[in-house]
Amino acid sequence: MPPRPRSSSGYRGVRLRSSGVYYAEIRSGDTRLVLGTFDNAHEAARAYDTAAWHLGRPRSQMNFFDTRTRQQAHDLRKRERRLHIAEADEHTMAVWRERSPLDVAAENEFWAQRRAERAVRRADKRARKELAEAQLDNPASTWDSEDPRWLDAFTSSDYTTEEDEE
Repeated sequence: MPPRPRSSSGYRGVRLRSSGVYYAEIRSGDTRLVLGTFDNAHEAARAYDTAAWHLGRPRSQMNFFDTRTRQQAHDLRKRERRLHIAEADEHTMAVWRERSPLDVAAENEFWAQRRAERAVRRADKRARKELAEAQLDNPASTWDSEDPRWLDAFTSSDYTTEEDEE
């Protein structure tokens, strides 16, 4: 028996509904397995191929010939779904930017302030690290009891001894 012709969507097992969504199904004997509705025909065709792999169909009965294993078909479907979600998110963000220019300006100002604060923290951290490395490289820079800085540091602390109280 010759292979069944592909539907108007261009993919086997995928049909366009009147609502504009694509419907995917596959038959296993007398049973019709509904795979669900999808936003585009390509995603529905990937779902069909994944189900075809699970049912043990030959590659000649699939929509895409670039998959060699069941796991690869499943992984491709998941990856393409994530890509579709990312594209929808990008579209939503573009619409939001167009409709809310004041919110976009406030967000940009917030992130600019965060970048500036982070740059200050990084510069401070670099300066402290350079100072610590310089003190390690120059052993003469360590304080001893004769260093006037030692006395200043000691007297400015809250620590007092019994001798100081007398």
